[in-house]
Amino acid sequence: MNERTILRRARQILSEENRALELTLASIDRRFVRAVGLIRDAGGKVVVIGVGKSGLVAQKIAATMNSLGTTAVFMHGSDGVHGDLGVLDSNDVVLVLSYSGATAELLSNLPTIRHMGAKVIAMTGDLGSPLAVVADVVLPIVIEREACNLNLAPTSSTIAMMALGDALALVLSEIKGFRPEDFALVHPGGMLGRRLLLKVSDLMHGGAENPLAIPSMPAAEITDLLTRSRLGGVNIVNNRRSRRLVGVITDGDVRKALSRRGEFFNLRAEDIMTAEPTTVRSDMLASEALALMENRPAQISVLPVIEDSGRCVGLLRVHDLLTLGK
Repeated sequence: MNERTILRRARQILSEENRALELTLASIDRRFVRAVGLIRDAGGKVVVIGVGKSGLVAQKIAATMNSLGTTAVFMHGSDGVHGDLGVLDSNDVVLVLSYSGATAELLSNLPTIRHMGAKVIAMTGDLGSPLAVVADVVLPIVIEREACNLNLAPTSSTIAMMALGDALALVLSEIKGFRPEDFALVHPGGMLGRRLLLKVSDLMHGGAENPLAIPSMPAAEITDLLTRSRLGGVNIVNNRRSRRLVGVITDGDVRKALSRRGEFFNLRAEDIMTAEPTTVRSDMLASEALALMENRPAQISVLPVIEDSGRCVGLLRVHDLLTLGK
């Protein structure tokens, strides 16, 4: 193949797979609603079964459901009759993927599944197949042909199955009211998980790192403290014992004060600080703090961290929030 032929063929393949999605989309009807209802009301988990390429898609569907609040497990069709059906309970729903609907390894599991009382949802391209006949709900996979030039390798059909599985997982997630916080709990290693699980206290500069000054501190000492801490801000407290926050001074505040030519070194912290600044609590979620800093006309680069009593316990930088997960 020359370059032009390769590109033409690639576009043709993607077009055929896109057509499979369009046809499957058009087939969505009350059967999909029934399938969602079966899973929602069953009270158990979803056991997703497939073999070959459909088995790989089944694994992905199970993983997506688990990510979005619907407990699911994958069972290989060939292993079911050799003991893996032990994972099944009567209140489970079995989602079986087979474009032909006649795969022997899958069909051999159905008598036991039925005997145990579990409901069956089939994804298949043949509504008259043995699988479709015994299923409680059939979700049709509608394609014109496989994108394979031989019309043999599962391509268009598996794309449609995966998309339909995503639709099931996402609709169920929305029905259950699955929230970003819930997503974070099952993704603690990812960036989103860290942002939603970590609290301000995990990220703030507290203790000896908390830059503190009193209102009477000279401007020159404030600039020295800013330089040494390299945090971009200094918390101003009423005194070093009670540490009740009265203001904050940022690098920007110092630059504004420096514009007063000849006056800067006669100024004190109370002349430069922003009084009654926006603050966060140490027990606040990091995600809430980030939203507070960013969702405003003028973004904030540092925030004082206080306790309910008003005692200043740290300084939080937007930089620390934005680098989560890196």
